[in-house]
Amino acid sequence: MLRVAVLASGRGSNLRALVDAIGRGELAACIVGVFSDKAASGALALARAAGIAAIHVDPKTFPSRLDFDRALFEHVDASGADLIVCAGFMRILSPEVVAPRVARMINIHPSLLPNYPGLHTHQRALDAGDRDHGASVHVVIPALDAGPVIAQTRIAIAPGDTAESLAARLLPREHALLVQVVRWCSEGRLRFDAERVVFDERHLTGPLSAD
Repeated sequence: MLRVAVLASGRGSNLRALVDAIGRGELAACIVGVFSDKAASGALALARAAGIAAIHVDPKTFPSRLDFDRALFEHVDASGADLIVCAGFMRILSPEVVAPRVARMINIHPSLLPNYPGLHTHQRALDAGDRDHGASVHVVIPALDAGPVIAQTRIAIAPGDTAESLAARLLPREHALLVQVVRWCSEGRLRFDAERVVFDERHLTGPLSAD
């Protein structure tokens, strides 16, 4: 059984997708803890309701970003997680905590990476006149949204789309993408490091499609 730790700052919709997939018997995994920098995050409330350990670490109580990151990952490591999933965790992590864990940490990002790392991805895709948009799951490395891309899901941008409508249409596909990648991990089909992704013993030259 794959042991999964989830880092989240917001409402926890990707966490909900994982919890629901486990509950339906579609994902052989156990969420061993949810960790957040926001005491009022929906992700922590969801974890508590589901009987999952919910840990808040307040960055304001630490003298530096690195001190906070080290304290956060003391909790994550204590959970015994095999896989660390960043699902709407809105802080840039220090290289010192990322580097030792890069082979077991993934992030879901709402764009077709390498396009649009960072924030406001839906509006940036619209402003660029893109025909397609999507979401990516990538390896977390000590650079923002820059690790090898494992898999992507893609949707067409419709005439009249706004950032809000685009985000709403993408969200269910984003959830399915994350569940699929975690499932591949649980099945032992996927492994990765800071430079490469191996799927079914084959080195990938581009992202897998979850569509």
